[in-house]
Amino acid sequence: MAKITLKGNPVNTSGNLPVKGCKAPDFLLVKSDLTTLRLSELNGKKIILNISPSLDTSVCATSVRKFNQMAAEMTNTVVLAITKDLPYAHNRFCTTEGIKNVITLSGFRDTAFGKAYGIDIIDGPMAGLYARSVVVIDESGHVVYNQLVPEIVQEPDYDSALKAL
Repeated sequence: MAKITLKGNPVNTSGNLPVKGCKAPDFLLVKSDLTTLRLSELNGKKIILNISPSLDTSVCATSVRKFNQMAAEMTNTVVLAITKDLPYAHNRFCTTEGIKNVITLSGFRDTAFGKAYGIDIIDGPMAGLYARSVVVIDESGHVVYNQLVPEIVQEPDYDSALKAL
């Protein structure tokens, strides 16, 4: 269990992010068109998992916009924006914001992702959602960077995530 805060108030997660050097746990999440995507389908690519509570919050939306801009400049790199929002909300957000370089994924159907990555918020007002975090995975499927953002209302460290690529 990891400890983070929401506006200074303590919040706990269900576990810890996968450690640097380990094989990233596979997962099956729902895309905005209601089809599914497995992490293993992206073998051979660099992957940024931009995990957040909801695209309907300003910080989450900002992180997707920033990674969308940054991803446009990277080769062989895929950015996945992962929340528990319904795929319909993801589709609406991407259409409204002009997001084209990020694949949005929802964990609304399955609890395995949150458990495997240790990012389920287990108490406080956001219980049941994902903690803001970033995991970078290399072409061989290994974790090369992780960040559990210590304060939910703060943005992740974009520069460190990109340097890990």
